Amino acid sequence: MAVPKKKTSKSKTRSRRASAWKLQMPPRSICPRCGNAKTPHTVCGECGWYRDRVVVEV
Repeated sequence: MAVPKKKTSKSKTRSRRASAWKLQMPPRSICPRCGNAKTPHTVCGECGWYRDRVVVEV
């Protein structure tokens, strides 16, 4: 039966678990009205449009 020779340190265990916690850059899309980058399914911060209509007056 396989048994580890030495105890795994806390830092080794935590660094292995933390590898799955990486933050990713949020997705970006281009506003069809003004051409600026924005997050998908949100109102454009530059022109205030969402789905072919004005939602926010900018």
